[in-house]
Amino acid sequence: MSILTILEFPDRRLRTKARDVTVFDRSVTDLVEDMIETMYDYKGVGLAATQVNIHQRVIVIDTSEEKNSPLCLINPEILEKDGVEESEEGCLSVPGFFELVTRAEHIKLKARDKHGKPFEMEAGELLAVCIQHEIDHLDGKLFVDYLSPLKRRRIKSKLEKIHKQQGKKK
Repeated sequence: MSILTILEFPDRRLRTKARDVTVFDRSVTDLVEDMIETMYDYKGVGLAATQVNIHQRVIVIDTSEEKNSPLCLINPEILEKDGVEESEEGCLSVPGFFELVTRAEHIKLKARDKHGKPFEMEAGELLAVCIQHEIDHLDGKLFVDYLSPLKRRRIKSKLEKIHKQQGKKK
């Protein structure tokens, strides 16, 4: 297993729309394991493959207190949404920033597991928010897109300055 490099806003690769996984082989299970290890290493609750520059529809999430219950969603698709919840969100690709975002409070979705087996599930509260956040990544969208243009520009400017100081590629 490997710790993968997480892309940071405003990296243009974060805007790439991910493709469906069509072949479920060892490369998919290895990717899922690497993503889980990376998510835990970065102390996150969710990670989309887009964030590690792999443009396939793969998400890993763990909202448990113990960080021992990872969930893998491949080719996730939200079937139903209801309710409204406003909560503070952060993102491994937008490190150090937390802002209020409004999302559905409850969702029903279908997905596949890392072996390709289809399933449906319902989620509420933090898990529902996290799933919606990660699916946005697969669609090339970031939580900063829900903010005002002014807030988004400020965050972008601050991160660009940090990246420049660290010598990171944009």
